[in-house]
Amino acid sequence: MRERTVAITRVFRAPRERVFEAWTRAEHLVHWFGPAGFSVHSAQIDARPGGIFRLCVRSPGGKDYWVRGEYRDVVAPEHLVIACTADDENGIPRLEEIIEVSFAGKKGTTEVKLRATARGLNAGAAPMLDGMEAVWAQTFTRLGAHVKPAS
Repeated sequence: MRERTVAITRVFRAPRERVFEAWTRAEHLVHWFGPAGFSVHSAQIDARPGGIFRLCVRSPGGKDYWVRGEYRDVVAPEHLVIACTADDENGIPRLEEIIEVSFAGKKGTTEVKLRATARGLNAGAAPMLDGMEAVWAQTFTRLGAHVKPAS
């Protein structure tokens, strides 16, 4: 099966603890996770090693896509590893992904480094793999808007 890795580094104008919480608390994740135009209408998060990571992301066209998995490593507020499976709108597993995120605080800003490696489980995964870089870039843009300080 085909595999793809995306690496992104961004600096956010927000304290490291706030950015880390955005990844580890459902009440934050529902506001930013997923590409532009998508929404999260269900989230279960238990940010501890072995804890659940489960989201339902809805497309602008109304299709639901489930992401289910677990936190493999949690070192607050420095590092996360999430292992998950992404299903299509019919609940068929399309890809498995390991998401590694590190958080480095610097004078009120946070540098976030993401490395996401996904492996397609069937031919239906190709569009998801091809769009990974754009999806993560849009997701990070939404994260930045969520964690920025109020003006």
